[in-house]
Amino acid sequence: MGTVAQSLKQDEHIFRSKYPAIQVPDDLTLPEFVLQNAEAHSDKVAFVEAVTGKRYTYGQVSRDVKRFANALRSLGIRKGRVVVVILPNVAEYAILALGIMSAGGVFSGANPSAHESEVKKQVETSEAKLIVTDASTFNKVKGLDVPAILLGEERVEGTIQFDELLEAAERANTDHVKEKILQTDLCALPFSSGTTGLSKGVMLTHRNIVANLSSSLFSVGPDMIGKVTILGLIPFFHIYGLVGICCATIKNKGTVVVMPRYELRALLNALIVHEVNFAPIVPPVILALVKNPIVDEFDLRKLKLNSIMSAAAPLAPETLSEFHRKFPGVEVLEAYGMTEHSCITITHGDPRKGHQTAKKNSVGFILPNLEVKFVDPETGLSLPKNTPGEICVRSQCVMKGYYKNQYETDLTIDKAGWLHSGDIGYIDDDGDVFIVDRIKELIKYKGFQVAPAELEGILLSHSSVDDAAVVGLADEEAGEVPAAWVVINPAAKEREQDIMNYVASNVANYKRVRVLQFVDSIPKSSSGKTMRRLIKDKMMESLKIKTNASPKMQI
Repeated sequence: MGTVAQSLKQDEHIFRSKYPAIQVPDDLTLPEFVLQNAEAHSDKVAFVEAVTGKRYTYGQVSRDVKRFANALRSLGIRKGRVVVVILPNVAEYAILALGIMSAGGVFSGANPSAHESEVKKQVETSEAKLIVTDASTFNKVKGLDVPAILLGEERVEGTIQFDELLEAAERANTDHVKEKILQTDLCALPFSSGTTGLSKGVMLTHRNIVANLSSSLFSVGPDMIGKVTILGLIPFFHIYGLVGICCATIKNKGTVVVMPRYELRALLNALIVHEVNFAPIVPPVILALVKNPIVDEFDLRKLKLNSIMSAAAPLAPETLSEFHRKFPGVEVLEAYGMTEHSCITITHGDPRKGHQTAKKNSVGFILPNLEVKFVDPETGLSLPKNTPGEICVRSQCVMKGYYKNQYETDLTIDKAGWLHSGDIGYIDDDGDVFIVDRIKELIKYKGFQVAPAELEGILLSHSSVDDAAVVGLADEEAGEVPAAWVVINPAAKEREQDIMNYVASNVANYKRVRVLQFVDSIPKSSSGKTMRRLIKDKMMESLKIKTNASPKMQI
């Protein structure tokens, strides 16, 4: 790790928040922390579905979290046992997650649009004891030999109905199996591609997420409690959806307007009808709000929107400027975070809360209780202000590690407790942080993470493919799209489209390869590493696209 002198030099460049430290309660589980004082807001709507109008008040949420926890204990869920939830955004989602945690179980959200093989991998890797899903998604898990709870009115033989289970739970006495839940116990196991490729289970404790919420909500004063109506469009299986939207809103006794999928007209209607004043959305949605003519069908004067939060992917400066022109008075906040850090790490402030906002095009300032440094990837030395390096963070929010994967854990968290993000950024003289590049090779398609290594593995499983490399190509609508160079066997008869279809049949829609070219060989360095930058440049050149333009691709 270098000499003593190097270590001392490293310590000179550790950056902390401009705001005072926040006290983190050490005796509350995550459900206890966010549901504090729920009885005082029992009649207030906590979750409402934008399309169906289905709603839950805080009194109902608090009641059903307890009932579901009781039901799970009666089914044999004990401390540390994983329950996979594979559902779109629904009004019951937070009840399910918090109920699992209250029973001592570990919540693991899965993408309902994932391919059957991807769901199977998550269920098997996490050693899940139970699955919660609905009738439309049940076919993806019916062959896994894991008991399933079904949400909704439709019945499927061999499953347990959620509503009936809750009713039975009121009569069940499970006091004899209740276990003391500690803050150090696991409560969530989201799956992330992390900094090094293939999907891994991220072990998060109650303490991790309570600490993250304490830091990220530091500026919320008593006058804001019960006043925020937030858009629930970002998937709840995503760490930002679970923690940044569901848990943060419950903690502040606001209202979540739940949307199961993105459709522009439905989004604009929900914003207006439900008087949403805070909308966390991804850059492709912001781009649509700026450029799609559908927006002109609505009377934007009816919007009650105060601010939006751009999350999950970088926001292009040009898009930001156009948004401000079209939606004057709507503050655009940005945030940077990682699943491995329990959610948000860096964010903008809000002037309405008495905090100075960070500069435009920055991702914000360091939150209280966090330490951040910027490390030279080659030497491991921390760097001074205005010098780009790998973003590393150390705090109580850092994950316990990757589930049953010590090797990847050691690559991501060093011996001093620093979580290495794989992203390159710098901090300026005012304490604002800017993201400039990525070490990690993840492709961000509409805010979703796509691991090149996973797609390469699928390509190489095709009998006619001899070699393959996957990169992300810039795209105005999606941010990036997966693109591939493929070395095809000389005897093969498949065309490029056939190989693209093969990948599409094995992955979720957002992971599909949008551009594929046959080549004679994959360029590699002397050490055998794929030269992705060279491939990306040559693909862009072959598509006759300038560096900053966007190719016409299948979105």
